[in-house]
Amino acid sequence: MILACVQWIGSSSNNGCAKTAFQKAIVRCEHGKNKGFHFGFCKARFPPYALPPMPAKIRFSSSIATGLVLAKIGNPQRDEPLLTSRDVFKVDEADQATLTTIFVKPFRNLVGHRFSHHSSLEQHEMNTLAKAIFTSEDGLGLLEKGCDIAKRLYSKSNHPNIKAGDLCISLIKDIEFDGKMTKGLCILKSESVTPFLSISTRNGDLQLHTEQGINPEKIDKGCLIIDVHSDQGYYVLTFDRTSGESRFWVRDFLGVKVVTDASYLTKSYADMAVSFLEQETPKEDDNSPPWETCVAAREALEFFEGRESFDLGEFEQQVLKSPEVVAKFTEHRNKIEEESGQPLEKNFEISKKDISKAKKKIGAIMKLDNGVEIHLKSNFLLEPSNPTIERGFDDEKKMKFVKVYYHQETPGS
Repeated sequence: MILACVQWIGSSSNNGCAKTAFQKAIVRCEHGKNKGFHFGFCKARFPPYALPPMPAKIRFSSSIATGLVLAKIGNPQRDEPLLTSRDVFKVDEADQATLTTIFVKPFRNLVGHRFSHHSSLEQHEMNTLAKAIFTSEDGLGLLEKGCDIAKRLYSKSNHPNIKAGDLCISLIKDIEFDGKMTKGLCILKSESVTPFLSISTRNGDLQLHTEQGINPEKIDKGCLIIDVHSDQGYYVLTFDRTSGESRFWVRDFLGVKVVTDASYLTKSYADMAVSFLEQETPKEDDNSPPWETCVAAREALEFFEGRESFDLGEFEQQVLKSPEVVAKFTEHRNKIEEESGQPLEKNFEISKKDISKAKKKIGAIMKLDNGVEIHLKSNFLLEPSNPTIERGFDDEKKMKFVKVYYHQETPGS
């Protein structure tokens, strides 16, 4: 049994309910007196949270969530209200470790962003609000500026497809960034609730309740503003797991752009090359195996592996080769740049770890007319010539066949 984070909208201590949750969740309790924002913890039948593995330059092993500002964000177009905290909630020392882990867990392996403004960062509202919180004594500006952040999000939630949700803003201390300790501002929004059961005691008897709560594993949107590089728009990690108005969170609310470092550029070009070449490489004939289209993608990644730096001109000359393919790739790259709103540099240092990740995305599926599908993964396709699979034709049965050689079945097959 472990502790789970619980956000109370309604009191539980004054109505005689002692709760035991059966799902790890931030809970919104609808029954009881004294409506308002409260915070508590309940037990749950789930494995304990583990601190997330993070990139080497960012570590949360000593981080602590201190003050919290809560809000309910409606949609102005549907005349839904905005409700915000009246006071900063101070996290009990016994609950800090669990709550901190819940807050920082979503920010693993994310691309760095920064606040951006066409004129000046001083005119960027989120940048200004974050700076005011970071520079206030002992986080005293968290309540006022946190409520201002909630108001900004509410004003940006005016599209009919944007869902209402619960917002949690937390000041997190002792984040390690490039070996130095700093602080961060965590903003999480959940737009969905999960039903779960809780058992309470009342008048000496047990009662079963169904309630709606937020599953920390399924928080919809979030950002972590780290107090570094303040003159460049801070270092911001952000995610949006919804498929709707995705630009609303990153562009309209946060106003951030990607930090175009070596990792981002390597990943962008490697992924772009693999997807483009797998799609554009033609088969020699209808009888060619499906993995033949992966050869060009494999050669593209070999180009990255053999160099310390990337030059687009060399890539076009040595990998794409023909002017027709170069023109199509340029069109493909321009489309991606337009969709992301982020132009890609043509020369940069190559990040080897991101090439390894790109390799895993190479794959092929062989679909047969008898309902059988053979999935070929990257470790098979990256071999220039693989003798463990044969294709042929059976004259007696008048049918094609595929023969696969292997040593043993892998666990879970």
